[in-house]
Amino acid sequence: MLPAQGDAVDAINSSVELTEAERIDCLRLIRSDNVGPRTFRSLVDHFGSARAALERLPDLARRGGAQRSGRICSADEARAELAASRKFGIAWRAPGEDGYPARLAMIDDAPPLLAVRGDTKTLMRPMIGIVGSRNASGAGLKFAGQLARELGEAGFIVISGLARGVDQAAHRASVASGTIAVLAGGHDCIYPPEHGDLLGSILEHQGAAISEMPLGHEPRARDFPRRNRLISGASLGVVIVEAAHRSGSLITARMAAEQGREVFAVPGSPLDPRAAGTNDLIKQGATLVTEAADIINAVAPIMERPLMHPISEPDSDPFEHDPQSHDRDQITGLLGPAPISIDDLVRMSGASPAIVRTILLELELAGRLERHGGGLVSLL
Repeated sequence: MLPAQGDAVDAINSSVELTEAERIDCLRLIRSDNVGPRTFRSLVDHFGSARAALERLPDLARRGGAQRSGRICSADEARAELAASRKFGIAWRAPGEDGYPARLAMIDDAPPLLAVRGDTKTLMRPMIGIVGSRNASGAGLKFAGQLARELGEAGFIVISGLARGVDQAAHRASVASGTIAVLAGGHDCIYPPEHGDLLGSILEHQGAAISEMPLGHEPRARDFPRRNRLISGASLGVVIVEAAHRSGSLITARMAAEQGREVFAVPGSPLDPRAAGTNDLIKQGATLVTEAADIINAVAPIMERPLMHPISEPDSDPFEHDPQSHDRDQITGLLGPAPISIDDLVRMSGASPAIVRTILLELELAGRLERHGGGLVSLL
């Protein structure tokens, strides 16, 4: 059972509270062209603040080969988004602020701002992710609900993606104890649409919903893997109930492993293709789950360790000295459509890590670079 029986909190060593001006600057930066969560963090770490980073964007993009500067979100646009969000009952929270899940703040690509609706206390409690097939079997749906109910009774919050099938079963079974829905689109663009009532029930019973997307954003195919990293990142571990080969749930399992989270899998019949992915996960070392106790026992030692919030200090500015043209040509020449690790780029080019990071950031802000998981990059 959970220590403090249902009252445990994923505490961190410090808390922050952004000013309104800082929140506007952060929203402007993340809404500007070619700035994703990793780029946001790199810029703020190097320049010390979102406002200082905003001033450098045009020059960095030009150095990366952009023909024209990308769009920079204006202060008026950011204020309007914050005002519209408040009318919808949404608060935009930064890592370290109350309402931003502590473990989510630890991942490399944590959202700089998270749109939060519902009970913020629920978002600060220990979570277990439950995901699986949208076309789940009756047995799979029943077991997902059983796990969710028992985990809730043990004091855990169940977090999932509000999708059909296993996600839906997990949410419904844990409404009373508290559950969190992670949205792929904006808070006003629920997918699937028929789960609007389920989300309403979650919010009415001290649950919560989170998203990194603005209001009005309709979820696209590429948004679901982005959503999945939030499910795994906020969790102590993720349970995969049913997943076929090449299932989106297996992407969640991979992300969980990359983030250092526990991966759990429910075994299934080798004759059922919906269990092929979960059975493979068990072969690869995932913890086999036949009851909630398997999960609770596995995460108990993790919960005993203190959770420390990383504090970013401004780096010495790596853009102070302009990389030479031959450095840019060499790094760009080593890049291609196939992902390559940043460590390999440093080794092959002979350039310093600071020079390589600078050139990659310039290329990204120019819209020429794509970042992948595991420190891999490729040229667009």
